[in-house]
Amino acid sequence: MVARQKDQARLVGKPPIMIGAEIEGVTAVRPGFDLDLPALTGWMETNVASFSGPLAIGQFEGGQSNPTYLLTTPGRRYVLRRKPSGQLLKGAHAIDREVRVVTALGAAGFPVAKIHGLCADDSVIGAWFYVMDHVEGRIFWDARLPEVDTIERAALYDSMNASLAALHAIDPAAIGLSDYGKPGNYFARQIARWSQQYLGDEAAGRDPAMDHLVEWLPANIPADDETSIVHGDARIDNIIFHPTEPRVLAVLDWELSTLGHPLADFTYNAMAYHMPPDIIAGLAGEDLGALGLPSEEAYVAAYCRRTGRVGIPDYRFYLAFNFFRLAAIFHGIKGRVLHGNASSAEALQRAENFPRLAQIGLGLTLSRSR
Repeated sequence: MVARQKDQARLVGKPPIMIGAEIEGVTAVRPGFDLDLPALTGWMETNVASFSGPLAIGQFEGGQSNPTYLLTTPGRRYVLRRKPSGQLLKGAHAIDREVRVVTALGAAGFPVAKIHGLCADDSVIGAWFYVMDHVEGRIFWDARLPEVDTIERAALYDSMNASLAALHAIDPAAIGLSDYGKPGNYFARQIARWSQQYLGDEAAGRDPAMDHLVEWLPANIPADDETSIVHGDARIDNIIFHPTEPRVLAVLDWELSTLGHPLADFTYNAMAYHMPPDIIAGLAGEDLGALGLPSEEAYVAAYCRRTGRVGIPDYRFYLAFNFFRLAAIFHGIKGRVLHGNASSAEALQRAENFPRLAQIGLGLTLSRSR
């Protein structure tokens, strides 16, 4: 299932992006990723009410799981996401699920990009695709937000916090998503899935800290069993903020969304407080006060206040689970490196960082209080 994970090339060392006149991270379409311009133009003319050509196409550097393109016309911009070419794993690259959840959330008033249409006809450009609005704003790659004034940083984090609380407050059934995933037993199912993947990849080897997590996590699942819509990859670089205000305009990349436990989603976001910034954009070891960022305690308290919680007693379990999940993903990357199926510098770096993630997860199991 690692094939379903979104492309991780954006995690480390990327500059901030301003989605506007000059768009960083957009290049000419790479070889092998070409689109049939006349066919796409015809589809746009039929299915996108606001469309008026001619159409120019660029490609975002990330989005290799589902290749992502910038469509530019004289009057406006759109974003196209498509399934990759070739043989796909069953259930992977389900862009129709992305369309479904984003459309439902948009209708409920949650900040997402407007979807203009889904094409399930492979004959148009060679694969299923959908087209959505291009939202102009700011994406931050660095969790420390070095591009903005100190006084604005806390407000940006508070806006992100509020967006997660708002997502988790939406009743899936009320917006037609009661069958968007399996309700209940989220942690048991997730731990079993990722443990099976880790234990089944003998080439990538075993790690004592990861072995401990495989045993400890299923024995310590909290009794509460909530279900909400979860994003699945809730990081700051998956959010478009207003160009000048600390306000969320759109949450991006819903490929891993499902019905799950809201505290798994929130603590995935809060992992930044324990994440070394050289692995994935994180805040571990930073002077948060000097940066003007909220402390971990304040960030958790804000989410609890918004969601009506009196603290999160098993907070460290949820963090440990998320480090275990991410470590399992990196372990899978390590296996592909060893098998010769992944040779990029990013893949090698993640393979090397697998034990560090497992060790952080192990440390979090020593205390479950918050």
